[in-house]
Amino acid sequence: MPPAAPDATAQDADRRLHPMSWLFVLAQQLKSFIVPLALMLLFGRGEGHMYQLWGLVGVGVLVALSLWQYFTYRYGIVDDALVVRSGRLERSLRVIPFARIHNVALQQTLLHRVFGVAEVRLESAGGQKPEAEMRVLKLGDALALEVLIRQRGRAVDGAAEESREAAPRPLLTLPLGELVRLGLISNRGMVVVAAAMAALSQFGPEDAVEDYLEKQAEQDLRVAAVWADNHHLGAVDYAIGAAMVLLALIVLVRLLSIALALLQFHGFALSERGRRLTVERGLLARWRTSVPRRRIQSWTLRESLLHRLFRRRSLDVDTAVSAHSQQQRALRELAPIATPDACDALVDHLLPKAGWTALAWRAVPDVAWWRLFLPSLPITLLLTALACWRFGCWGLLVLLWLPVAAFKARQLARRIGYALGEELVAVREGWWSRHWRFAEIDKLQALQLVRTPLDRHFGTATLKLDTAGAGTMAPPLRIRFLPEADARALCQRLAHALAQRPLHW
Repeated sequence: MPPAAPDATAQDADRRLHPMSWLFVLAQQLKSFIVPLALMLLFGRGEGHMYQLWGLVGVGVLVALSLWQYFTYRYGIVDDALVVRSGRLERSLRVIPFARIHNVALQQTLLHRVFGVAEVRLESAGGQKPEAEMRVLKLGDALALEVLIRQRGRAVDGAAEESREAAPRPLLTLPLGELVRLGLISNRGMVVVAAAMAALSQFGPEDAVEDYLEKQAEQDLRVAAVWADNHHLGAVDYAIGAAMVLLALIVLVRLLSIALALLQFHGFALSERGRRLTVERGLLARWRTSVPRRRIQSWTLRESLLHRLFRRRSLDVDTAVSAHSQQQRALRELAPIATPDACDALVDHLLPKAGWTALAWRAVPDVAWWRLFLPSLPITLLLTALACWRFGCWGLLVLLWLPVAAFKARQLARRIGYALGEELVAVREGWWSRHWRFAEIDKLQALQLVRTPLDRHFGTATLKLDTAGAGTMAPPLRIRFLPEADARALCQRLAHALAQRPLHW
């Protein structure tokens, strides 16, 4: 159990934030509505809306609140704990033991780097908010606080202390070529396109699309048709033109993806210092986040079709920190892109007793393909009936999807497997996009044996495994389509193993 928090008073919190911290607090508060406000001013149609000037009054109030927070926020160090005091009318005093802090995140935007400061965020397991947010500290003070938490937290946990702080050991870096591959593999450019379309539809001129379709679209089509007739374009030329437009759009999206990959992962470096992993990344905004290795709860290897074309994979982890949607700085991507051998070597290094590369994988029974194919059968028959009602006998062509679905189900079933070692449980699934999901046995928090009506009919069951900090986008850790007897035996084996081991956070 972690030690009790030491006694502390408000006088122990005697350190101020950086003198310019109020500016960054103000920027954070304005961030939620500064973009809609700017778009409204740019694209707004009305004239004489003087009530919009009341927004300046709101900004003035936010400035006053930011200054108030700066003058009333203090922090300090007492023994092996951080003391945070805030508020004047409604006072708050928090004592946070270093052993409770699971993740230390440092952020430097371009503005932070200009002023030589950093934002510090301290996170722990569970909860909806971080333990403490310091916006902002001098960069040297922020790094010193990170080192202090690492040293004191290790000492409290009972780990062997070193006379000197060990130098960080690099585990993975991403050169420019890897970042370009990451941009080509990922689909981050679609995020920019979707955001731009959403902003245009939300804040652009009212009825702009309808006005264009009603007034200008027909004229533009006529001009294009006249141009095509003058150049004697045929069906092949139209097909080539459409293909070139589609290719240009794909290239544009990929270029945006590469640009985003450079912005987010430029200078990516995964390093190890003692028992703590640290990731640094970012071109304009620098992110630095660290977490003890023991806080990693589960692992996910991903391999899409584009990953296989480039002979790459990605490695993500879930850590025992709050899963609140705003905590984007938690360490998740250990290897945004790397070769399969590099990913395996990284797992073997961080889990030396798990024997990741030596696991014996077991396939599920052949009936799994039928279970995967079955949901597409009624949907296809329904769509066939609707197509026949609308198009006659031509609607029967929809039935051609059934052999495709059967082939896909067989390929998916062939890839499903699981492995159980002395220290690790792992599952794998996927065909076009594949993933491997695994966790140390002593990190499991719950076991659940699930049987649906189809499971009871086929004599199968699904074993669900739960860990702390599972990401919402992470694939589930489950073993599907097991024979009931095998599923119960596996569940009992894992339950017995968990009963003999302490739960490790």
